[in-house]
Amino acid sequence: MGVRLGKRQLMLFFSGLLILTLGVALTVQSRRGTGPFDAVLVGLSRTFGLTIGNWEIILGLIMVVTNALMSGKRPEYLGVLTALVTGLGIDLWLFLVAEWLQPEWWIARLGVFSAGMLLTGLGTAVYLCAHFAPMPFDRLMLIIRQKSGWSVARARIVIQIVCIILAFFLGGSIGPGTVLAACLSGLIIGYFMKVFKHDRPFSYKNNNSL
Repeated sequence: MGVRLGKRQLMLFFSGLLILTLGVALTVQSRRGTGPFDAVLVGLSRTFGLTIGNWEIILGLIMVVTNALMSGKRPEYLGVLTALVTGLGIDLWLFLVAEWLQPEWWIARLGVFSAGMLLTGLGTAVYLCAHFAPMPFDRLMLIIRQKSGWSVARARIVIQIVCIILAFFLGGSIGPGTVLAACLSGLIIGYFMKVFKHDRPFSYKNNNSL
């Protein structure tokens, strides 16, 4: 694949995903709703079994194949690594926090959710700074933008609406936090990316046609 990684890239990649997955785990534990895609993962876990992280990996694999078919390029196998690390990270953090982090008061739930959303945005910005292997979900958003001519914001909104609908029918964790995450996650990521002076989130490209 012709991709060479330095120590700094690896550090940013793995530390970013570690922070991101902690954020996801906190939003799940807040019981105020999760981000739209994470709500689908929770719904699949509740409906069909397996863990939330397992479904992250499974959907990641499916999206890698789907992205390749839609773009007419070879599958981005590095996206599988991202999905794998993310899935394992989510399950690890949920295992570590599930027993002791069960907020009951609404203000506590709001605090846990807010912390989770901020950490998710921070982690996303950090891992993107590695310029390496974007998540299959993020790549799908860019492919839809390229195919439709929509803006990134519009493509993101459409995908999030689809995810919310799927999560609803699957019994996913939809709540006030889902709406907040859908509206604010892009702004939070953008803020942290500016902090890191990072303006090229998807520099890794797979230009090999099928």
